[in-house]
Amino acid sequence: MRTPDGHGRIELDKFHTPEAIRIAPEKVPVNALGIRRIMFTVDDLDDLVARLLTRGSELVGEVVQYGETYRLAYIRDPEGIIVGLAEELG
Repeated sequence: MRTPDGHGRIELDKFHTPEAIRIAPEKVPVNALGIRRIMFTVDDLDDLVARLLTRGSELVGEVVQYGETYRLAYIRDPEGIIVGLAEELG
């Protein structure tokens, strides 16, 4: 995966201890205040969505096409984080 501008980087961390404490609802809407999602450009949206669904993620809404430019999907991971996926067309 890569950021849409091709220059960004992201570091993913997982804390094993202490256990995480949830202070908000698990399934907040995609437009809720705060940093709730991140978006990546992907090469094969359908393949990636299918693989993520087999690993416990869920599709938020449906895969949509934005004009002739992008196909987009939002995925909620098992921890409730929303990841946006964008496949550039043509």
